[in-house]
Order: sequence, then C-alpha cells, then structure tokens
Amino acid sequence: MGTFSVPVRFSGMNGGASVDIEATVDTGSAYTTLPGSVLRELGVEPIDLRRFVLADGHVVETEIGEARATLGDQSVTTVVAFGEEGSPPLLGAYTLEGLGLAMDPILQRLVPARLIM
Repeated sequence: MGTFSVPVRFSGMNGGASVDIEATVDTGSAYTTLPGSVLRELGVEPIDLRRFVLADGHVVETEIGEARATLGDQSVTTVVAFGEEGSPPLLGAYTLEGLGLAMDPILQRLVPARLIM
C-alpha cells in the first residue's frame, strides 16, 4: 500500500487567510498535522496539548487547534496538530471522516466513505 497526496485548502476559524497545501493522506494519523508556523499564520490558536505516539515509538506532546479544511467542494471544521517546522503536512483520519471520505489504497485516491450512524 502506497501513500499519496491531495490538495487541501486550510483556513483559520475567523475566515481570513487561507493556504493551499499538498497533504499526504495518512489514515494512521489521528489528526491532520501542519507546520506550526503555517497554522499560526492562519490565525489558528492552540486550544489544548495532546500526547501522540510517533511511527518510531517516541511519545511527543503537541499543541492542537481548530481550522477549516476544504477538499474540492467539501469543507469541515477539524482538529489540527501543530507540527514541527519542516514536517510534512498530513491529512489525518479525523479530518477525512469529517469530510465523509475514505482512502482507496489500490487506486490511491479519496472516495466517498460508507458512513455508519
């Protein structure tokens, strides 16, 4: 199973500035992660601190906030993690579920999810 990226527009909750970013789809990541400087430029404020386990097993504490994510014609308010500078943007499971999307790993694309209520 490979990884792939998709274009996503992010904006702060105040509706001001926005940025278009190629984000790697990562269903193994709980939250979407962007470099902290990008989130701060969008006016995203940290609202909490969470512990995360990285792929290599290390545990880190990272600030989280709320932003707006738009993919195509769908938009959702989502939780975002303030990543380290230079870290790759990741589109996490929480945002994908909010957008009603799932990953098709064979064709490396996002498809409408089968949502369960």
